[in-house]
Amino acid sequence: MKRIQLHGPDDVRLVDVPDPEPGPRDAVIRVAACGICGSDVNYVRQGGLAGPAGEPMPLGHELAGVVEAVGSEVDLSLGTRVVVNPLGAGNMIGNGGSEGGFAPLLLVRNAAAGESLLLVPDALPIEIAALAEPLGVGMNAVDQVEAKPGDKVAVFGAGPIGLAAIASLRDRGVEDVVAIDFSPRRLDIATQLGARATIQADNQDTWKSLRELHGTEPVLGAPMIATDCYIEASGAKAVLQQIPRRAKSNVRVSIVALHYEEVPINFLLVMMKQLTLRGAMEYPDDYGRTLEVLSRRDLSPMITHRFPLEQFQEGLEVARDPRQGGKVMITAT
Repeated sequence: MKRIQLHGPDDVRLVDVPDPEPGPRDAVIRVAACGICGSDVNYVRQGGLAGPAGEPMPLGHELAGVVEAVGSEVDLSLGTRVVVNPLGAGNMIGNGGSEGGFAPLLLVRNAAAGESLLLVPDALPIEIAALAEPLGVGMNAVDQVEAKPGDKVAVFGAGPIGLAAIASLRDRGVEDVVAIDFSPRRLDIATQLGARATIQADNQDTWKSLRELHGTEPVLGAPMIATDCYIEASGAKAVLQQIPRRAKSNVRVSIVALHYEEVPINFLLVMMKQLTLRGAMEYPDDYGRTLEVLSRRDLSPMITHRFPLEQFQEGLEVARDPRQGGKVMITAT
């Protein structure tokens, strides 16, 4: 079969590899759809998980498909529709492990443990189920700020993770969500997913606009923006620097974007305002929550581009351009 592998910085190849065969505790999944993640874009740029590692790295970790074959200890019927938790049972699928989802078939090791494969509800389209992984990242970002109904929330970055956070917020009854991004197309998707308002950062004064939308509260006599929670999904250094300066007291901030450079932050302001800064990594403890949300809310607007495996490079170029759209999906042919 053919599989996408990374051989070095910006060296992505569609190569021939043997069809996978499951061991007693393994399963083989016929991949129906696999999304290109922002992490994939960074892996390609770096040449690997944290740079070249000497061995080709299979890519693809946002996927759903159908059970093709199982080992003797795996209690799954052939033809069962499943979503893959890429980090379940220590597999690291598409994240430095030996397998990747940009292929027609995927070997899921130790599937018998029940941690890697979740059943897709009958009414949920398999392509939408493939959004479970990025949705899980966005859900975890929302978990970290403990957002609740009545909160005013600003989401910086309306890429797939920011969009997933917006959908998660709305699913929890948080209505006052503002999305900030440069891309009009992504902001339009944010509106479709439930954002109350959007701010296009390259032609509006972001902080002035947010002040107008969320109002102000005094801190030591000075008016500060009354936003309760910030989700930083943009990766922009200036956002993390500005939040302590603009925020009111007791604001919660989750940082889910990848920041590769150190960011100087005024921790005197963090202390004085009693701000909470929390990183958001990976998924909620219960990965099945993602399928529950996907069954309740329509996240189909997130998927803006589809390419077959043979056109992976074209899909990658779209994913590299944050203005072009939302999720790029590599689909079965």
